[in-house]
Amino acid sequence: MSWIEIKNLQSVLLNDIPRLKVEDLRDQLIEKIKGGKRLVQFFGDTENGDVVLYAIAADDNASKLFIASTKFTSQKEYQSITPEIPSAHLFEREFFEQYKIKPEGHPWLKPLRKGIAGIDSSEIPYEFFSMKGEEVHEVGVGPIHAGIIEPGHFRFSCHGEKIYHLEIKLGFQHRGVEELFVKNNARPIYLQKLSESIAGDTVIGHSGTFARAIESLANTSIPRRAKLIRTIALELERIAIHLGDLSALSNDVGYLTGNSVFGALRTRIINTTMAICGNRFGRSLIIPGGVNFDISQELREKISSTVNQVNDETALAAEVLFSSASVLERFEKTGVVDKATALEIGMVGPSARASGVAVDIRSDHPFGAYEFFPVHKLTLDSGDVFARSYIRFIEIQQSVKIINDQLGNFTEGKANNAILLLEPNRLVVSMVEGWRGEIAHVILTGNDSKIKRIKIKDPSFHNWFAVSLSVRNEGISDFPLCNKSFNLSYSGFDL
Repeated sequence: MSWIEIKNLQSVLLNDIPRLKVEDLRDQLIEKIKGGKRLVQFFGDTENGDVVLYAIAADDNASKLFIASTKFTSQKEYQSITPEIPSAHLFEREFFEQYKIKPEGHPWLKPLRKGIAGIDSSEIPYEFFSMKGEEVHEVGVGPIHAGIIEPGHFRFSCHGEKIYHLEIKLGFQHRGVEELFVKNNARPIYLQKLSESIAGDTVIGHSGTFARAIESLANTSIPRRAKLIRTIALELERIAIHLGDLSALSNDVGYLTGNSVFGALRTRIINTTMAICGNRFGRSLIIPGGVNFDISQELREKISSTVNQVNDETALAAEVLFSSASVLERFEKTGVVDKATALEIGMVGPSARASGVAVDIRSDHPFGAYEFFPVHKLTLDSGDVFARSYIRFIEIQQSVKIINDQLGNFTEGKANNAILLLEPNRLVVSMVEGWRGEIAHVILTGNDSKIKRIKIKDPSFHNWFAVSLSVRNEGISDFPLCNKSFNLSYSGFDL
């Protein structure tokens, strides 16, 4: 094999990663994806003035990752992968934007996080697709939204009330998150705090992904007790956001009882996270080497009692929600993304599982305590708002069971280990199943054992395009409902 084979959280020497001709990398990557593997990461780095492209594909059934690279010296273009593998379209646009190496033949090679008028006059202006014809009109929404919603622009091409095309333009927040990780190598506490802020509603997901990558590069094992606590926190985060989404979805169809009940239940879960670490979103809980806060026997009993009560009350509220004719009329057959499309564009997380795509990192590439407690993948097949709503309900029930499993098998011992220096000239892939889906951090170290490159991928990176596809031929009044059924992140995309 010309690609090196590793597993989630297994670091590898950079020199051991095969360096292929760009044509071979392209052809072999296409062959792998068409053969059933999945594109996880596709990103660049600099090496002695040249640009190196890394590609990472996952074999989810075998829990394996495959990595290869290619170097661009004087060459400034290559044949695009996107026409063959649509899930590569954002990766290639990002690579072009960052390194100016053009994927020839890319069908929509537009700026990804740049091109916003007035921010930088040197950027290529972003041009939207447009439709022509009688009674065709455009509706622009954003980038400024009501309340505290972050910036993003939605451009609808409509005929009457029907949406023919939705183009989503993000990138309004030039935060430079990946650069901040590299510039602050000497401040480990800052780096962990930074990982908590990649996407503010996924504190446990992203901070845990980063911490595990650092532990792998430092060749450090963390205590089993810390793994259990991290898992409990991750599942509490999943339950809380799913409850919040059920509340918001209820609100979007005018079912105010569900809006109130699910919202109140969410509060009890985030307060449980606060009881563990002092913060409702889990900030400061996870550190490289383990966790900052232990869970006493008394607190374990309180957590178990709370999640079981919330689970019972959620079941009652969900029974009413999903048997309501007025709710089902809005949920069913609205915003459909079928399985073939979901696979083609690389969807992940609950949204993918609602379209019948059985992908879940907890099961496919186990990490932490999931190595001891296997997770059964849950899927539905209708791919509509109903499925994306109902999958949240059944995942809440599953998360409660996982938490009870952890609480019932708590081990004695300490909650963290010391972190040593990172090993030099290595690469690690850290993957976690956050509540939105697959989070993937890739970290490369240099000769000085410091981080020289980090590539961050939030699940929103895969799923925003699915929002565009879900609203085609829908009434524009159904867009808020479709959009909320995905609940994607602007900040997780605008790195």
